[in-house]
Amino acid sequence: MSSNAAYKKYKETSITSASREKLLLMMYEGAIKFTKKAMQDLEQKNIPGKCENIGRAYDIILELNNTLDHKVGGDLAAQLEQLYMFMTEQLAKANIHNDMSALQSVLKLLETLYEGWKQAVDKIKK
Repeated sequence: MSSNAAYKKYKETSITSASREKLLLMMYEGAIKFTKKAMQDLEQKNIPGKCENIGRAYDIILELNNTLDHKVGGDLAAQLEQLYMFMTEQLAKANIHNDMSALQSVLKLLETLYEGWKQAVDKIKK
């Protein structure tokens, strides 16, 4: 097995065995990573790369939105839904208009939400 194949297998196993909390954090980490890559691509005028990375971040944010449980989450779920919809709108704007400030606002929100969830998960573990 090549090292690339071994890494893919490790990553698959780590994802399928992860807790819900860990999966949530991994999704945020992915969205942050792809947003940062899109920003780099935009700076380097790599339009295909920008489009691909915005698309990946967009898909993750949509999945985060799709997993919201409005019966359990109540107002918090509704507020998160509004934030996720805002972020997808900003990503679309960034993609269409090469708008760096839209990407920056998405990144700031993702990082803030990630830190909040990380602290919540850490409290649950203790």
